[in-house]
Amino acid sequence: MEKRKYVKYNRPKEESHNDEDMIFGTRSLIETIKAGKQIEKIFVQKGLNNELFAELNDLIRHHRLSVSKVPIEKLNRLSRKNHQGVIAYVSPVTFVPLHNIVAASYENGRTPLILILDRITDVRNFGAICRTAECTGVNAVVIPTKGGALINSDAVKTSAGALNYLSICKEESLVNTITYLKDSGFQVISCTEKTDKVVFDLEYNIPTAIIMGSEENGISKELIEASDICAKIPLHGEIASLNVSVATAVVLYECLRQRM
Repeated sequence: MEKRKYVKYNRPKEESHNDEDMIFGTRSLIETIKAGKQIEKIFVQKGLNNELFAELNDLIRHHRLSVSKVPIEKLNRLSRKNHQGVIAYVSPVTFVPLHNIVAASYENGRTPLILILDRITDVRNFGAICRTAECTGVNAVVIPTKGGALINSDAVKTSAGALNYLSICKEESLVNTITYLKDSGFQVISCTEKTDKVVFDLEYNIPTAIIMGSEENGISKELIEASDICAKIPLHGEIASLNVSVATAVVLYECLRQRM
């Protein structure tokens, strides 16, 4: 039997962005944080150290915001504006605590369905996944605080506005998130090709959390080990892979089919 050819996915080197998503300068970011705006990501020039930055740094630590220290060349690629060594993305959505979603689902007598995205960094894939998630009745999409796609205007556009109706939860540790969900009565399913079980043979009429991983590396080992079940989508073509947004749609619509 001829060996299947695997196609490697190379993600874009830089995330797409629009200036309307961005805050420039230390003072502007300080005031934005104090105003209670949702900050998606912060980039700070390496070596930046002054009194105003110390104030910003205190706010970042207090609010547990995601920050990356990068060379000035990175900042200049993100924007040609006078950024003064600080650029931040403001999120167009408000993040929701996961425990609120779980509690509300049980209180309303619904069988909750949670989607966990592990290191999916492509903004358009993320938007497309959220569009499908909203259409199939997913209660919330969980993403990591670090290592996920920027939630910006491009993501909202690709989601066809679904991000305005879908609950998004940011969690520092997806392993801890899985533990919490299992303790709350969920089955946790990792969608991976490293198994003999097929997604169509599983039962989805119980509280369920589904994990989808990056196309480059799949689901991280620790998340696979923490989940209850591993299942794959059967493939019969020469290209033994699916785009992650398409794969997510396959699994979510199987959930919907069973729940109807």
